[in-house]
Amino acid sequence: MWILSRTFLRAFGIVCCTSANVVFLSRGAMGYAFVTGFLISYLWWHNAKTAAHADGRWAAVIFGLGAATGTVVGASLARLL
Repeated sequence: MWILSRTFLRAFGIVCCTSANVVFLSRGAMGYAFVTGFLISYLWWHNAKTAAHADGRWAAVIFGLGAATGTVVGASLARLL
């Protein structure tokens, strides 16, 4: 169960930062875009090292749910800033 939780959180973090980054770039908020750009790369590098530990259909579903949730949360939070 811990592996699936980590899978969800990795997807959530990557896509949340990416979604926020798009909002920041569209507004010309380069400082925020810089920070979220760094976080995207940092999380993706970590994800590339560990993603192979969770495999199977459920891991893919959990990763997708984390990404979908991250999309909404990232865009919503960025709009508040």
